[in-house]
Amino acid sequence: MTGTLKDWIAERLEAELAPTALDVTDESHLHAGHSGARPEGETHFRLDVVSAAFEGKSRVERHRIVNGLLDDAFKRGLHALAVRARTPGEAG
Repeated sequence: MTGTLKDWIAERLEAELAPTALDVTDESHLHAGHSGARPEGETHFRLDVVSAAFEGKSRVERHRIVNGLLDDAFKRGLHALAVRARTPGEAG
């Protein structure tokens, strides 16, 4: 992994899920001093991803897909991930 973790997350999700919409927000600054936070940041992210890959999947299944794709990010220091995973029809 090279570059920022935020960029890597976006690239990974783009490549694997072909999202119609994707927002990756680094919220690490909101968690300064909390468990898992590091001074350099890139520990807490919020994702909003819209993909046809989520069709027919439960909320838990969608989160498992995203977490599985980002396993290397957790190994790199990602501590917390808030996920909003929707289908194009749900994003309306």
